[in-house]
Amino acid sequence: MEDQFIKTASLIGDPTRASILWTLMDGRAFTATELAVSVNTSPQNISMHLGKLLDADLLCVEKQGRHKYYRFSNKEVAYALEAMASLVPKSEVASKSKTETYPPIKFCRTCYDHLAGKIGVALTDSLLEQKIILDQNNTFEISSEGEKWFSDFGINLEEAQKQKRIFLKPCLDWSERRNHIAGSVGTLLFNKMLKEDWLRKNENSRAITVTGKGEKELLKYFKIIV
Repeated sequence: MEDQFIKTASLIGDPTRASILWTLMDGRAFTATELAVSVNTSPQNISMHLGKLLDADLLCVEKQGRHKYYRFSNKEVAYALEAMASLVPKSEVASKSKTETYPPIKFCRTCYDHLAGKIGVALTDSLLEQKIILDQNNTFEISSEGEKWFSDFGINLEEAQKQKRIFLKPCLDWSERRNHIAGSVGTLLFNKMLKEDWLRKNENSRAITVTGKGEKELLKYFKIIV
């Protein structure tokens, strides 16, 4: 285990590979050419780095027509990267400011396929305060009242449990340094808000826009003031 950990840490620690992984955090799949442009390296170099990440099972590749698309091999890779990002020290100026203006990426963003940032953490806090979800020794569970709440909200928990992935878990938010919810439940909540036009994705960015409708609904359901 120690040897495997050292190997994985050294793979992620390379600046180019770290940039590749960070680019993939928005949940989209990229071609090798797109990744080369994004991380500012040559096609030959990107091929070498992608090969190492594939061998380590951090990435997988899918072929569609003439193109190959790279993405995380599983969602746990994204969760691990988000947790690692929380280790980055906050700037001294930001830590002293009581009226910090949140840049869009810190205010509301995607963490792979679920909601993060100030809004994602506030949403999680509200679910905990309403006892819709329960924190059991840093693991999240849905209460009996929560099961009814999710059903009324239009989310099918039985369907979520059938998915071959983690059902519900805390994910450490790198900008807020506190947990937001991840897993299939977090993804379903995020997708529901997108479908209902509470939230909108921004092109070429992980930042998420809260709509006027979203401001009203977030206040109604979660007591979040945007």
